Amino acid sequence: MGKSHLANMLRFQKEDKVRIAAVCDADENQLEPAVTMAGAGVTPYADYRYIIERRDIDAVVIATPDHWHAVQTVHACESGKHVYVEKPASVTVREGQAMVDAARRNRVAVQVGAQARTALGGWHTCRAIRNGIVGKVSKVTCWHYLNPVDDKPVPDSAPPEGLDWDLWLGPLPWRPYNRRYHPGTFRWLLESGGGNIRDRGAHQFSTVLWCMDADEQTSFTVEATGRSPEKGVWDNPVEMEVVYQFKNPDWTLVWGQPGDKVGQTEFGNVFWGDRGRLVLEWEGGYRPANPEAINFKLPPGGKEVYRTDEYEDFNMNHKADWFKSIREGHLRPAVDIEIGHRTATLCNLGNLAYILGRKLVWDGAKQEVVGDPQANRYLARPQRWPYVL
Repeated sequence: MGKSHLANMLRFQKEDKVRIAAVCDADENQLEPAVTMAGAGVTPYADYRYIIERRDIDAVVIATPDHWHAVQTVHACESGKHVYVEKPASVTVREGQAMVDAARRNRVAVQVGAQARTALGGWHTCRAIRNGIVGKVSKVTCWHYLNPVDDKPVPDSAPPEGLDWDLWLGPLPWRPYNRRYHPGTFRWLLESGGGNIRDRGAHQFSTVLWCMDADEQTSFTVEATGRSPEKGVWDNPVEMEVVYQFKNPDWTLVWGQPGDKVGQTEFGNVFWGDRGRLVLEWEGGYRPANPEAINFKLPPGGKEVYRTDEYEDFNMNHKADWFKSIREGHLRPAVDIEIGHRTATLCNLGNLAYILGRKLVWDGAKQEVVGDPQANRYLARPQRWPYVL
């Protein structure tokens, strides 16, 4: 995603909307091609803290592994920089709270990279659902392919040349390098990646909350079951079902891994209403909405939903929306950090319910699990000095 973001920024630079000042990666094997791609006049760094210190940099794009998102976002906000941070926003609830607080205190715009809210497929679906295409929706189900299994474990080894392993680990507890942790395979550990529910769930849940007009519906119950892997270092459940129950209005959200595959693609959502159902393949970004949503006509008195269509490429649109919030000074982009935090909370509590093996009652106003001190201790975790909030 870092290279994809850089490509977007190069296009913005050609349009004289930004100037790329620096690129950063703890892995020289990733940094060198990024420097070549960025072109002349761009300063390379291995350590993001040198970028934070630069007063001539106005904004940063964070596409690091999940366990780095919160620390880097908070530090960037504290230095007065606007932030575009990849999803999921955080790996713990307390990290997410710190990110929201840092954005508000320092009056900066923080956009989370759940692009479906500025994509045409998501817009068509949201517009249709909110205006009653299937009537009152009582249930939303998600289907998704399984988490992979580390069926060919490898021993720990020295990190590859050019990788600063200590810096890559950052806030995580120190552990020896293993090819099953890096580069993209961090996704399959509960500690650092959280599996598909925290990865793709951050996309799908964001779209669902938008379509259901439920960004402010922050309290719910959550129950989870799953099948653990039998070998290897990856510990995310291979199969998983998570059920969320919301009140006032009442509706149910189900994460199914694999779930019931209603559509044709690898994952998607189904909105079940009292007058039928509407399917959304993927999450509304990389696939178009279903034809009935695309062809939906707004009824008399119907309400439009937010849309930005400055670019055909929805990744460009999502960043243009972020720039707009900065330029206009309202500092609330389409997936503001508070929305991203609430979405990540769904993902993180789904994993927590699986780990603890019991139903959790979440009080969104107090940001705590009701009557469960052990669960509340999991809402934060120690961070390794000096990579701390």
